[in-house]
Amino acid sequence: MQVQELLKNTDKLPNVPDVVRELIQMLNDPNVKYADISEKVTHDQTISLKVLRVVNSAYFGLSRKISSIDEATVLLGIDKLKTLVIASGFSNSVEKVDGIKLPEFWADSFRVAELSQWFAKRTSLVEADEAFTVGIVHNIGRLLLHLTVPDTAREIRQLVVNRKAGFVKAELDLLGFTSQDAGKALMDLWKFPASIGDAVKHHPRPFELDPPQPLSCVLNLACYLNACIRAERDSDLVREGFPIAVAKAAGLSEGIIYELDDALIISDGLNQLLD
Repeated sequence: MQVQELLKNTDKLPNVPDVVRELIQMLNDPNVKYADISEKVTHDQTISLKVLRVVNSAYFGLSRKISSIDEATVLLGIDKLKTLVIASGFSNSVEKVDGIKLPEFWADSFRVAELSQWFAKRTSLVEADEAFTVGIVHNIGRLLLHLTVPDTAREIRQLVVNRKAGFVKAELDLLGFTSQDAGKALMDLWKFPASIGDAVKHHPRPFELDPPQPLSCVLNLACYLNACIRAERDSDLVREGFPIAVAKAAGLSEGIIYELDDALIISDGLNQLLD
């Protein structure tokens, strides 16, 4: 099978709102205007309502109730608003996927996104917005497999659960490509910035590229910390296993290991977008 065959099933692909795609295309425009962002967001009522609910939650702790996207844009700033819109748009892209518990899937993606953003803010080599976006979509290839070839996806999952193979080997054996390859193909189809697709593809093994892409490295670190959080690993063990070489390639200082305790307790407030 070729990865492009998955993309021919257009009726089964995630349905990401146009406003989300447009915002991602605008990420690299430092001159973007508040009014342009607000106008785009208000065109999608579902996203607007979810964003306003989260803006008015304890997660942001604002002193008064916000009733419009215009107000939210001014008070939160463009960066935070884009974060909410992207997270909301992707989490609403599919209603049901055989073999995947969507609330868990998106909650996991949100945490990787916030961890990616946390690392990006500590290096000059990666933009925080782009890091957040790539965290949201880092595992979308697996979602794509379950949507388009559900029987094969279940077989892959069973091999992993029975410890007969890791995900990469199982995917290569049964498909001839990985879910990361599928994710990159979907990013390319949606015309997302090339750097996002490349990071999705290479983040499990960032040194496949020479030199490694800093965005891939940041995502790799975020996935490492996320796995530690899920396993409830002791912070000393987290630091012991932390991939210093990857951190260095991401432009992070060696002292980052002493800040990891802060990352391990990052809030899960974005999960309110799943309600």
